[in-house]
Amino acid sequence: MEVAGAVAALNLRAAERRLLQIVVAAACLVPLAAGGSSILRGVSYLKGVPLPVPASLDSHFRYLSGIFFALGIAVVTCIPAIERKGPRLRLLGAMVVAGGFARLLSWVEVGAPSRGHQLGLVMELGAMPLLMLWQWRVARRWADRAG
Repeated sequence: MEVAGAVAALNLRAAERRLLQIVVAAACLVPLAAGGSSILRGVSYLKGVPLPVPASLDSHFRYLSGIFFALGIAVVTCIPAIERKGPRLRLLGAMVVAGGFARLLSWVEVGAPSRGHQLGLVMELGAMPLLMLWQWRVARRWADRAG
């Protein structure tokens, strides 16, 4: 009976790990798609921005979009061994959360952004911290299995 319980616990841990991997992969689509499109299109990616924009604004926007895109790639590298990638995911997550606080400051000082940027704020200050906690839980459960 104990063997069956151990096998069931292992299967549950593996299923939770797989689900976390799937959710993180889905979440990576946001920085990869938005960052990639923003790199290619520049500030015209944003709806309602009067064109032409100053070259320095477009340059800075594309630069930040490149960082956003690279952040998505970096998170993708955490997926295969997600139970062992806690430090990397926390560092990347801290970058996302910091960006969310910067976006929140903009909302307070300048006003509400578009719906897409509001959803980004939910991802940055809500979903990312939850993913970081979930990864920590999965890592602890896998470490318990090994130890």
